[in-house]
Amino acid sequence: MKVAEAVGRALHAAGVGQVFGVVGSGNFHLTHAMVAAGSRFVAARHEGGAATMADAYARVSGTVAALSVHQGPGLTNAMTGIAEAAKSRTPLLVLAAEVTEPRSNFYVDQEALARSVGAVTARVTSAEEAVTQALDAVRRAVCERRTVLLNLPLGVQALDVPDGESVLAVVAPERAPVEPEFADVEALARVLEMSRRPVFVAGRGARSPGARDALAALAEHHGALLATSAVARGLFHGDPWSLDVSGGFASPLAAELIQEADLIVGWGCALNMWTMRHGRLIGPDTTVVQVDDDASALGAHREVHLGVTGDVELTARRVLEAGDANRGPQEGQQTQQERQSRPGFRTADIGAAVAARVRWRDVPYDDTGSRERIDPRTLSIALDDILPAERVIGVDSGNFMGYPSMYLSVPDENGLCFTQAFQSIGLGLATAIGAALARPDRLPVAALGDGGAMMGAAEFDTVRRLGLPMVVVVYNDDAYGAEVHHFGPDGHPLDTVEFPPTDIAAVARGYGFEAVTVRTRADLKAVEDWLAGPRSAPLLIDAKVVADRGAWWLEEAFRGH
Repeated sequence: MKVAEAVGRALHAAGVGQVFGVVGSGNFHLTHAMVAAGSRFVAARHEGGAATMADAYARVSGTVAALSVHQGPGLTNAMTGIAEAAKSRTPLLVLAAEVTEPRSNFYVDQEALARSVGAVTARVTSAEEAVTQALDAVRRAVCERRTVLLNLPLGVQALDVPDGESVLAVVAPERAPVEPEFADVEALARVLEMSRRPVFVAGRGARSPGARDALAALAEHHGALLATSAVARGLFHGDPWSLDVSGGFASPLAAELIQEADLIVGWGCALNMWTMRHGRLIGPDTTVVQVDDDASALGAHREVHLGVTGDVELTARRVLEAGDANRGPQEGQQTQQERQSRPGFRTADIGAAVAARVRWRDVPYDDTGSRERIDPRTLSIALDDILPAERVIGVDSGNFMGYPSMYLSVPDENGLCFTQAFQSIGLGLATAIGAALARPDRLPVAALGDGGAMMGAAEFDTVRRLGLPMVVVVYNDDAYGAEVHHFGPDGHPLDTVEFPPTDIAAVARGYGFEAVTVRTRADLKAVEDWLAGPRSAPLLIDAKVVADRGAWWLEEAFRGH
């Protein structure tokens, strides 16, 4: 058995069941070995799209995914998607063929490329160690939640493995939850007992049903309001005390209430400039606590008064248990009576305000649409009403991105795949493809700007070829809108970031889509018709949106540059 076949079989046995990529000569045998072993391979039209599909699939499925690429240009084509995955700590395995001769036209320093964007590297160096080295790369991806580049030199791939049957003994690695220290649990319990207006902000590390239930129970016990970072949106869907997203996307009411908190606890959340609006959501006397199973994440973005290293679900349950254990029956009754007299944030008035005003769609606005262009808020609210509630949304980057991210509701933490750690335009369509494959039970929705749609248009073919019943919504303002609204007010020329009108609906039809151009609310009748029909082809909505203003979150975004 050759190394390429042994490694492919071993990777499948180790739990790598989904592979994306573009196959060339260098990764041909490895990819086919994985497919023969039982892994599913999805061929993208570009390695950049394949990388983001794999990233999104791993995020939504909660499993490790793989990206298979050719040596040299196959890897360089994929680097933007790999950078996004690495910055997001996605458990992703990048399988790259490698030439080791510097005079080869395919030669680049692949290790340096990977390290430059935050990925970690490994290499198969011999036939004897090939399977062990490949499995170690999988272990690092899963247990350390890292994007790992596994280089596979062409010469080594062609060697004979001494014991090919060793791949049959492979066991898939699992990440063990980190148990918090007892002293930290006690400290957090005391901080919560002293708080009168606590807010919990859950992030990527809280994206599981178990963590959601544990946090909801602890929040109810202490009268806390619930919020999430953008990547965890939907975690508390349906909870009457949920503020939805904290940060630049937060609604006015959500921002106001978070600023009034005397305690903010970040649960698996970085509390970075986006989630805390560069710290402006944190009051001058607010206590800040961060819980994360990676000790290096504590205080990485801002000073915290207490940092707890531990799994989110375990820590929340231990804190709840600690509070109960530290009170006897009579003391517990007194504490409950005291809580009823000082309910903190969970008052009738706040509950009514959250129910009426926390969603962006409930915030009044002046519709600036015309017969030629639709207001993106009106478009998004209408689509929220039309599209099935069971949906999974992939969003591209750009001036438009806040509208689908916040106006389209999602059923849970797996309803929005938010590949925005690198803020790259052009990842949205591939994100939606990967998410769709991870959740085939839901309607996939890709929300793109016209710039991102044109960058990633090659993957329209992938959508059609896979038979995905996807809705692609293009917020088309004929420009890179973020730059228009950032530089335009100062009188800078905009000819470099504005484009002639493009019939993106016609482009989509060329790939086999059904398509509709939307200028007014009435034009969305075609979307209703598509939903009522067989959905035998994907649908693209070329929405000509007004371009009179920057999105509400845009100023916040440019503060981070």
